[in-house]
Amino acid sequence: MNLLLTGAWQGAKQHIEEIEAKGHKVLFMQYEKDSLPCDYSWVQGVVCNGLFLTHPIEKFTNLRYIQLTSAGYDRVPLEYIQDHRIKIFNACGVYSIPMAEYAVSGVLQIYKHTAKFAENQKKMLWQKDRDIAELFGKTVCIFGCGNVGTCCAKLFKAFGCRVYGGDVCFREDDNYSKILPMTSADDLISQSDIVLLTLPLTEQTRHFINSERLEKFKPGALLVNISRGAVVDTHALENALNNRKISGAVLDVFEEEPLSESSHLWSMDNVIITPHNSFVGENNNDRLNLCIFKNLESPGVKNENYTY
Repeated sequence: MNLLLTGAWQGAKQHIEEIEAKGHKVLFMQYEKDSLPCDYSWVQGVVCNGLFLTHPIEKFTNLRYIQLTSAGYDRVPLEYIQDHRIKIFNACGVYSIPMAEYAVSGVLQIYKHTAKFAENQKKMLWQKDRDIAELFGKTVCIFGCGNVGTCCAKLFKAFGCRVYGGDVCFREDDNYSKILPMTSADDLISQSDIVLLTLPLTEQTRHFINSERLEKFKPGALLVNISRGAVVDTHALENALNNRKISGAVLDVFEEEPLSESSHLWSMDNVIITPHNSFVGENNNDRLNLCIFKNLESPGVKNENYTY
């Protein structure tokens, strides 16, 4: 296969010889916005992230294989890919562990008032806080029960939480008390102390959390978003936080990134903001390397009859 690697795969250069030894022809480009180092028609497979945002997929007339370095599919034209029977793989399971750890740590930071104690430490102020919450016994609802969501479920369950799932695909899973269809979203939200979003961004999930759904949050509930920013209506969320309709939010993703300096979210004392960073972990590269090589060896790719 004629394989184009991009800098979205940080370990790409280190593995070119290994990939070539498996019979592939490889070209590398560091930045996906740059011009291709070859004709579009040369490319039969690609390892990338946002390549098709600046290079129309229609130009890749011989494309048969896509490996994404991201877990989400929202930066690729899925309908075109499906219509043209192009095999596509995401970075399944690569980022689940750090994202799950982030979700738990964000909730704990709010429950344990760590920001307040950090400020007191700077002031050398010895002041007890008698209003600390426990994670144990809380009800958590995770919308999006894929690899990331299920890894989150395992950790919250280990803390003694009741964990429910909302997903388009019903299944039995011991990591959840129950997984219900998305049509049950309002009921699940109304019963949950923590609402966690690991949903893919689609037209159906855009503004999944809106003003109507925020009204259904139980008093004191938290929202955690580690999926995509547009799954949440930002304006509606700001209003709910201002009015203390929900007690706080842990936000790693936003409708506009970087988050504007004029956003009211920055100054809210009940919000944790991070710069789309929840996926970062020191073992990501090892997991991604394994994922890419596994998919290159999968039957639908390895046995494909490519013409060089």
